[in-house]
Amino acid sequence: MGRSTIRDVAAAAGCSIATVSRVATGSGLVADAMRQRVVASALKLGFAIERRDSSARPVIGVLVPSLTNPVFASALAGIERCCRSRGVSTIIAQSHYDTAREEEVVATLVAERPRGLILTVCDPATSRVLGDVARQLLPAVTIYNGESLPGIGSVSVDNRGAMARIVAMLVGLGHRRVLFVGGRFASSDRSAARYAGYCDALAAVGAEPLPAFEVDFIDAAQDIDLASVIQKHRPSAIAASNDLLAVTVMASLRRMGLSVPGNVSVTGFDGIEITALMSPKLTTLGQPSLTMGVLAASMVLDIAAGRRRPESLTVDVTLVRGETIGPPAGADRAVPSIPHFATGAQ
Repeated sequence: MGRSTIRDVAAAAGCSIATVSRVATGSGLVADAMRQRVVASALKLGFAIERRDSSARPVIGVLVPSLTNPVFASALAGIERCCRSRGVSTIIAQSHYDTAREEEVVATLVAERPRGLILTVCDPATSRVLGDVARQLLPAVTIYNGESLPGIGSVSVDNRGAMARIVAMLVGLGHRRVLFVGGRFASSDRSAARYAGYCDALAAVGAEPLPAFEVDFIDAAQDIDLASVIQKHRPSAIAASNDLLAVTVMASLRRMGLSVPGNVSVTGFDGIEITALMSPKLTTLGQPSLTMGVLAASMVLDIAAGRRRPESLTVDVTLVRGETIGPPAGADRAVPSIPHFATGAQ
């Protein structure tokens, strides 16, 4: 198949070649709806309609799955701080963990002629958005996702390795029936990578991993029904793929008359601030989300300025020692010290 032409874009968008040209050059008036349609068609066809020249606005487009999740809110604060210090504004949008929504939103962001994009997509391995952006040669950096496509930078943590280490803590306390509760893998490569780490930790001691209990992503403490999965697997510990899920898991266990950590140990992942105010305080892994936002913004602005090439950065997570883990019920309740915990670039 040959390279797409301006005529192909016009046909796909249902407009004239002149309209596509006006969108590409930024000259003349084009209705917002038509501009977005032209840009979306160009993205799908791999036609480089957005040129990185003087017409690019001093703005960075940002896509995250959720604006209300504290993890992404912290990253957005870091992005905004870095951009503001360099005289650049931000346009922020959310995908609601939906791939179709991702494509619509990115087309809208690209239509704003930004200097670059910072994106958290559902899964870089299957994302059409990243392939489209790479073909456009638009400066872009993913945040939280694993390593991205060639030509696109990334800022993330070692999700698999970090989860393996916190589950290894549970294993070290004597747990073998550990349940993983996570967001749906199709909507999050982070959740899938963390489940892989959970499996690694159990396999290391010859324990059988349980099937992941996948749930819809939540932005606040909402109810999830664990009764059937608890009754089926009888776990002594639950590793949640993020802190919001961990909070919800603990609430569900309380409704079932189970105590944490007396009956079931619980761990989280993210280190959101509210978990420090809980009783018992959540044992979790802290991501430096504010710093990750600063790093992502700095990278994309430097790429846009021609001062830097895209690269993959892996930052460390930290263990947040809480009160939600202990040996399995009936075992010695003395919690052993954990002599070493570190994860980051390997």
